[in-house]
Amino acid sequence: MALSTTQSIWRSGGGDTTRTAYCGSGVMAAQFYIADASPATAGTQVKVSSAAGAPSLILPAGAVVISVSITAETGSGTFDLGATGYTSGTADNNYIASGVTVAVGTTSVGSVVTGAALTEMSYVTVTDNTSASGAVTGFVTYFVADPLVGQQNV
Repeated sequence: MALSTTQSIWRSGGGDTTRTAYCGSGVMAAQFYIADASPATAGTQVKVSSAAGAPSLILPAGAVVISVSITAETGSGTFDLGATGYTSGTADNNYIASGVTVAVGTTSVGSVVTGAALTEMSYVTVTDNTSASGAVTGFVTYFVADPLVGQQNV
């Protein structure tokens, strides 16, 4: 994680002004919207909302997705979440999750969500699905591991 005032506040709020306590990394949630999760749209960039012209969902380098939560859906089946490098354009169709069920609920790291850290800032894409249909709305929960192990701020 980048140098962080937030980490400093967490540590100091806990009474540590000596950099002794490890504050860890904050967990974040990014909302997403997939207009059509059907196979015909595989490779499409996931958006941050259903609004016209909404930007694509781009996660930072080092992001580790820990869960995918579906909060609303109009279809059924399963879909995959991939990542396409923002700069490189390199695509991996199952990088984030493989076989997310189109149903309200949360899928955590395990057999579906990979838990692999993104190697570069990346677009989130809906990919390689064989049975999904309809619109999907939800949240991707992730963290970015702190490469300085919490030692940069007091």
